[in-house]
Amino acid sequence: MVSVAASSAFAQTSTAATAAQPPADGVYDLVVGTYTGGKSEGIYVYRFDTNTGDAQQVSVAKTVNPSYLVVSRDKRFVYAVNELPGDNGPASLRGDVSAFGFDAASGQLTFLDKVSAQGNDPCYLSLSPDGRYLFVANYSVAADPGGSFAVLPIQQDGKLGEAVLGVHHEGGGPVKGRQDNAHVHSTVFSPDGQYLFTQDLGTDKLYAYRYTPDGSRGLVGPTEWRYTEMKAGSGPRHLVFGNDGRYAYLTSELAGTVSALRYHDGHLTVEQVVKLAEPGFTGAVGAAALHLSPDGKFLYVSNRGDANDISIFAVDAASGKLTRVGRQASLGKSPREFAIDPTGRWLIVGNQNSDTAYVFRRDPQTGLLAPNPKRIDIGSPVDFKFVAP
Repeated sequence: MVSVAASSAFAQTSTAATAAQPPADGVYDLVVGTYTGGKSEGIYVYRFDTNTGDAQQVSVAKTVNPSYLVVSRDKRFVYAVNELPGDNGPASLRGDVSAFGFDAASGQLTFLDKVSAQGNDPCYLSLSPDGRYLFVANYSVAADPGGSFAVLPIQQDGKLGEAVLGVHHEGGGPVKGRQDNAHVHSTVFSPDGQYLFTQDLGTDKLYAYRYTPDGSRGLVGPTEWRYTEMKAGSGPRHLVFGNDGRYAYLTSELAGTVSALRYHDGHLTVEQVVKLAEPGFTGAVGAAALHLSPDGKFLYVSNRGDANDISIFAVDAASGKLTRVGRQASLGKSPREFAIDPTGRWLIVGNQNSDTAYVFRRDPQTGLLAPNPKRIDIGSPVDFKFVAP
């Protein structure tokens, strides 16, 4: 386990970095995670100009299936899942998490180390509020070992230690082939940093855990109420909290919906559920990512399947409820993830199955996305993270 002294130093550095001012020239690093079975080699870094929406590739770090990324708060490190074995791999093969040093000024990544995710198909990463640990969600196509999450200590040099905790979920849901066992799809901390929510697509539950790094209850322990149960067969996937922390928003992949939930002291209560597809739509759906605009006034949600679009919702500041204001085609197949740049002027979405990403100009007042976006050709783009040099 990482030492307390080293952890504290890392946390202080990370916290201080969050107050950094945006670059004077408006140019950010854009770090992109991909699937590497086709045209991609790994993690790509672009220089993204928020004045023009132009992106120029500056580097690539070779690694297998870095489909989800997280950047340390001090911007010195990038962590990536290595999503293995996938649909056709052996159940005995565990996925990994790789650590990279990151020079934001030059846009270069340097491999540091790789540790086991302690499960199959790692698909999501999150940093603990104190910066001491990296939490990884293991979706796990295979029933054995099944859906789980693991806790990896972060050392002062940015390297990862072997997992100090692994938690497996049990159960399943009614959708054959998709809910035959547990599938942990995301690990998200509450705004107060006291609770961890793990969204399980297989069991239709949002599990709630206490985070107690002081050791008073163990590092992570179940709450008395254990979970919030979602509609059977809905397949909860990703969760984000609103800017003031009073509400959270959830995508349910199998149902193709987004839900608004009220948050209070570790409890999530469903207030609203909205279908993403147009009325009368009969094709396949697959709700994926969701992100708020920097000012918290608009929520964007991607829908895959045959829909391949992004829904745009206005957020009511008082009730947290959503009102649809628009819908934008992703101009490709399977928009799994997307990101809004820190200025709020641009939204970039990756079309995983058509090897393209599109940069849409965003209207901060209406939330709408302008036509004629800029195109980036990149193999199987999935995840996007903006970093100020």
